[in-house]
Amino acid sequence: MDGNDNSGAGKCPVMHGSATNLSSTVMDWWPNALNFDILHQHDQMTNPLDTDHSYRDNLKSLDVDALKADLRALMTETQEWWPADWGSYVGMFARVAWHAAGSYRLADGRGGAGTGNQRFAPLNSWPDNVNTDKGRRLLWPIKKKYGNQISWADLIVLSGTVAYEVAGLKTYGFAFGREDIWHPEKDTYWGAEKEWLAPSDSRYGDVNDPSTMDNPLAAVQMGLIYVNPEGVNGEPDPMRTAAQVRETFARMAMNDEETVALTAGGHTIGKCHGNGTADNLSPDPETADVEFQGLGWMGKVNRGIGRDTVVSGIEGAWTKEPTKWDMGYFDMLFGHEWELKKSPAGAWQWEPVNIAEEDMPVDVEDPSIKRMPIMTDADMAMKVDPVYNEICQKFMADPEYFNETFAKAWFKLTHRDMGPKARWLGPDVPQEDLIWQDPVPAGSTDYDVDAIKAKIAQTGLSVGDLVATAWDSARTYRGSDMRGGANGARIRLAPQKDWEGNEPDRLQKVLSKLEPIAADSGASLADVIVLAGNVGLEQAIKAAGFDIDVPFAPGRGDATQDMTDAESFEPLEPVSDAMRNWLKQDYAVSPEELMLDKAQLLTLTAKELTALVGGMRVLGTNYGGTEHGVFTDRVGSLTTDFFTTITDMRYTWEPVGDGIYEIRDRVSGDVKHTATRVDLVFGSNSILRAYAEVYAQDDNAEKFVRDFVAAWTRVMNADRFDLIN
Repeated sequence: MDGNDNSGAGKCPVMHGSATNLSSTVMDWWPNALNFDILHQHDQMTNPLDTDHSYRDNLKSLDVDALKADLRALMTETQEWWPADWGSYVGMFARVAWHAAGSYRLADGRGGAGTGNQRFAPLNSWPDNVNTDKGRRLLWPIKKKYGNQISWADLIVLSGTVAYEVAGLKTYGFAFGREDIWHPEKDTYWGAEKEWLAPSDSRYGDVNDPSTMDNPLAAVQMGLIYVNPEGVNGEPDPMRTAAQVRETFARMAMNDEETVALTAGGHTIGKCHGNGTADNLSPDPETADVEFQGLGWMGKVNRGIGRDTVVSGIEGAWTKEPTKWDMGYFDMLFGHEWELKKSPAGAWQWEPVNIAEEDMPVDVEDPSIKRMPIMTDADMAMKVDPVYNEICQKFMADPEYFNETFAKAWFKLTHRDMGPKARWLGPDVPQEDLIWQDPVPAGSTDYDVDAIKAKIAQTGLSVGDLVATAWDSARTYRGSDMRGGANGARIRLAPQKDWEGNEPDRLQKVLSKLEPIAADSGASLADVIVLAGNVGLEQAIKAAGFDIDVPFAPGRGDATQDMTDAESFEPLEPVSDAMRNWLKQDYAVSPEELMLDKAQLLTLTAKELTALVGGMRVLGTNYGGTEHGVFTDRVGSLTTDFFTTITDMRYTWEPVGDGIYEIRDRVSGDVKHTATRVDLVFGSNSILRAYAEVYAQDDNAEKFVRDFVAAWTRVMNADRFDLIN
């Protein structure tokens, strides 16, 4: 052999790039294929903890006082590898917690601090999250010490709350109970941009009208938590910025007073960092090479730490004493006139026109050096916007009111995605019920379930009406922030009673039959609605030839209108429902993509989704009584007819317009059925067809019924956090 023949030598033993995101995947050949990864976000196979691990049980043994003591000590134990500004980390941890919680958006409940997702891409590498990775590393010794007794999600939020306490704020409370995820939520939609900090015009219909921002987004640019601190698209204009602040914070479920409190309180401690250039930083955590050990944005020139730290590019503190909770933010903002300047990193910032040296903050490392304070464009918005200014004046006139308002707003910010109080744990859970918690009173369990079922059966309501009403009541649940669901029977209250998707006239017909049963029996209407669905389902199961009970857990309560923040429930209104074959209007997103998004919010698996769609079709629950996808002549029986039809090669499937298809006999050409896209996708998509074929098998009729019942029961009980051990 020729000595220079290296055939086969040194070749990579695996397909090049197959284990990184840098390479293309085989599915890139079909960019419009449905992405089922969004349903796999609930996959527990990624969880490294034992299958019998219970975070709630571990929390019972947590020494909360010791944990808080360790966090308080951490706040002033500066580390050489990442020095604390002024010897205090209170600003650092307030920001880490804020940026974890601040990604929450009301429209779909995604984002927020409830899962510890800040540890993973894309959030761990967002431009707006620069150096939050350092905060998590500073917390590591504490996480290591307490282990499974404290989740990263809880620890991150608690660190920010303790930081404010160390600074001098009397906080409102804290709840444990956030459970960690173990993989990136990479299929969450954060925007369509392909580059960080792309001009915000692309996510607005009109950038001058913030209300035109694409739903469900809240942040104004890709990679930001809320607004650009330099101004709209980096161009300073406090009035334009004020409009974006108002819309963004509203989409984070905050009103004007809460917005001002959070802005002022968030900037009362800590500082901005821009004493250098971002060109001297290493790549972000997801891009940095292995020697950086998961840390990003490390300085490559000079120290890159302490006074040389670069984060936002803006440089300076907002107050004279940035480690102390006080009224210094308002004193600084309203005590001076401000002019535009450039930071050492070249970012726009506002600096006082005239300021006495004794009113300036000191250098983060050398207290003998005075530094110029700053304001961002969002801070100036608090001064120039008339509504925000009026709120600021109210806070300045009553500092205690400001303290209380901020404490409650901080609590809301950091707990908004945790769901009802039944999920909250620990000694510091506030006793007060807050309307944004969607409170529901405890319901009775002291009633005769069988007697109620018998009365429901005598109402004359159809299987479709019974099942559809229970489904409509429960389908509002979303696992992203644990809101919605059947508990509370809010389907009878504004705004849900008037939602188009709930068919108000049909809904009132059903409720008029169920409400007297609830009143006479002592059961909540919420329980009776779910029981009605179960009665209809059991009738359909019997009609299909099976004797299978549908589980029921009593104890739901009935919320009142006073307990219901109607405005905050508006984003929960369904715009489509694949289970009931309904689409409010045509959207840029396909009906089948809407189906997967809703299934993910309901925490359904692909198998559960398939079972529910196929079952709901034959139960006669279609919106408006349409026959699309009702591939059976036994409506009201829980059969596998939907699946046997969708997989039957005797038929052809032809579009006839408006998203409707005719199913024709191949030989005669006769129209046998009609269907929508969400019906046909169970035959056309390879993954969904695989599930449909399972249920179409001759030997799986009973399996289908049991799978449907299991999926149904899980949806009905999705918001029953009182059942958690």
